Amino acid sequence: MTDTLIDRRDLAFQLYEVMDTQALTERERFSEHSKETFDAVIETADKMAKEKFANHNSAADKDEPKFVNGQVEMLPDVKEAFDAYAEAGFLAGRYDYELGGMQLPESVMAACNGFFTAANPGTAGYPFLTTAAANLIRVFGNDQQKATILPNMLNGRFSGTMALTEPHAGSSLADIRTSATPTDEGHYLIKGAKIYISGGEQSITENIVHMVLAKIKGAPAGVKGISLFIVPKFHVDENGNPGERNGVSLAGLIHKLGYRGTTSTALSFGDDAPCHGYLVGEPHQGLKYMFQMMNEARIGVGMGAAVIGYRGYMHSLEYAKDRLQGRKASEKNPESPQVPIIDHADVRRMLLAQKAYSEGGLALCLYGARLMDEQHTHPDEQKRAEAGKLLDLLTPVIKAWPSEYGPKANDLAIQVYGGAGYTREYPVEQCWRDNRLNPIHEGTNGIQALDLLGRKIWQDQSHGLQLLMQEMQADLQAATTDRCQQWALSLSETLQQAVKVTQSLGKSLMGGEVDKTLANASCYLHLFGHIVVAWMWLRQANAAANALASANSDSERNFYQGKLQAAQYFFHWELPTVAQDLVLLRNQDDTCLNMKADWF
Repeated sequence: MTDTLIDRRDLAFQLYEVMDTQALTERERFSEHSKETFDAVIETADKMAKEKFANHNSAADKDEPKFVNGQVEMLPDVKEAFDAYAEAGFLAGRYDYELGGMQLPESVMAACNGFFTAANPGTAGYPFLTTAAANLIRVFGNDQQKATILPNMLNGRFSGTMALTEPHAGSSLADIRTSATPTDEGHYLIKGAKIYISGGEQSITENIVHMVLAKIKGAPAGVKGISLFIVPKFHVDENGNPGERNGVSLAGLIHKLGYRGTTSTALSFGDDAPCHGYLVGEPHQGLKYMFQMMNEARIGVGMGAAVIGYRGYMHSLEYAKDRLQGRKASEKNPESPQVPIIDHADVRRMLLAQKAYSEGGLALCLYGARLMDEQHTHPDEQKRAEAGKLLDLLTPVIKAWPSEYGPKANDLAIQVYGGAGYTREYPVEQCWRDNRLNPIHEGTNGIQALDLLGRKIWQDQSHGLQLLMQEMQADLQAATTDRCQQWALSLSETLQQAVKVTQSLGKSLMGGEVDKTLANASCYLHLFGHIVVAWMWLRQANAAANALASANSDSERNFYQGKLQAAQYFFHWELPTVAQDLVLLRNQDDTCLNMKADWF
């Protein structure tokens, strides 16, 4: 059974040959780094993920956390992995040196974290939530919060969560009921319940810092009345040390299809004892603040979906090369030797699809991480702003496309294994179960579709869309080989049709036909996502075609040929599927909109 989590040759290709990550070392923030330091930290992540995370992935799935006497019991391996991650500096990897960080680029950190999620999504969830919650405090917290809580999160003493969802409201945050009552002592009394809170209780860290959305008494209705609070499991003194228990308690654990290593909790605030919460930033601005963590999480969800899909692909690829079964259709001699199943064209189809989905999804997520680097560190202020607009536009796609096609890749991995893939004796069924969460959390893919078509496309007079088309145009022009030119033409033609449909939908929205226009938003997300991932594949194909001419070994030539063939698969098999989306959107099909509940 292979221990490959992500193909290191592919990752190096994506980072250095496609994205030129090494060029980031020319910027002041990353000036103490080099390609060698980037590779060293990636090597550390790969090694640690295999040794500390992958070693208990199956065990944590089978022996999931238990609710015993109001506490959570879990495998000791999870704490060992979390502590190793923190001690290696990964919790603070992207943060300033002054905060104990390594000032690594987001694109390098994304690559590193990909190994941990591929190895063990359940255990990886704890540090990832922690560093995202810490970043929320770093940006919006006051001096006291930064002094007492932030260092403890970055060194691994405290973990973090995001507590948004409530039983009655689900994704509709405007309807949350958790309340916050001000006191004369500088804190608020939090009262309410939250559900599906990942990492909401565990036995890993000394304290848990919940980032909680709640409404202050008398706040405006809807999302404009939401505030953000720090609610620690244990009160924290002026030196950052945990003290007495706060009034947040575990109401129960939720038992999931997959991702079982990360506790999913129901939490109650203020039921058994007063629950102290500490306002972050200004009142009624909580959702705006939380969107930083939510958008980081959405990009992380996309990355997780891509690499779990990738992990299943690695397993099924090895199996297909080793498993002997049947003969080629042209071989009529029943006594001839059986062939590896990878010799069968239909198996290669399934492997090519996995390669296209996994490596395309990885490319998309790394590109998103690079946009974060551009947004934060590009020397040109205009370029920083443009990167932010482009990232804002693409975030729904980065979340949704890999989380739709990562599980599809895992489904195909099961199929490659055949009957063995459907059993728990082989690893790919767990990959699928773990990955099936990703289309759901951090805003379902349907919500991402509404966000894209209902908001993101039109922001700032569609400036983000214009920037995206400019970026694409550069790669369309860079396609100089015969194969790449052919694919560039296909992408260009599809893009032109998408622009026309977008303009038509925009007129309908301006005309007040909101429900009708957004009824098929999922079709628009599929169209938009496939165009963007086709662009990712054109970028890879251009780089591979240019490098192939000077490749000096069979392994290198095979690698680049594999990239070109996967690009061909995407352009021949996947991009044409958007034709149906174009028809439905062009006609503003009303099939789903006009279906009545009583007709089901």
